[in-house]
Amino acid sequence: MAEVIDEPAEAPPPRSSAAERLRENRILGFSLAAAILCLDQGMKWIVTYVLQLRQRGSMEITTFFQLRWENNEGVSMGFLKAGTEFERWLLVAMTAAISAFVLAWMWREKRRDDTIALAFVLGGAVGNILDRVRLGYVVDYADLHFGDVHPFLIFNVGDAAITIGVLLLLVRALLTRERKAPEEDK
Repeated sequence: MAEVIDEPAEAPPPRSSAAERLRENRILGFSLAAAILCLDQGMKWIVTYVLQLRQRGSMEITTFFQLRWENNEGVSMGFLKAGTEFERWLLVAMTAAISAFVLAWMWREKRRDDTIALAFVLGGAVGNILDRVRLGYVVDYADLHFGDVHPFLIFNVGDAAITIGVLLLLVRALLTRERKAPEEDK
């Protein structure tokens, strides 16, 4: 008679190690940043060449949103305008340094939600840096308004991504603070 050998039950798959989670976050972060960069540059190409917005000036899309061409010589949403070539390249250097900081932070970030937020910032920033290097200005075109009230400056996908990423980081920092264990009395 053949002896029946009990086979051990299959062990559950091992939980991913911290290194594996970090690797997955990096892949997610770089993929998302690249997708935002492509979306930003693709939309700028469409409004520039397909819709020829520069020549048209503006296009009404809805009663509260229109496309309107603007050469943005400042940083995100028109702040810190660069009037000279020196100031232009100074803005390029400054935004590149900030992007390098965001890249380093994203590389080390262990939290998936923060990685996503940083990817938004990085993708948007690189898109605007590319414009400034290639054109000398950033192409802005999105004008959200309510009647005659324009609560936002004219912006682009990169600006929106930067804003969303920063807001996500702020919300997470303000609402999900980690509690420290109370110290024991000595």
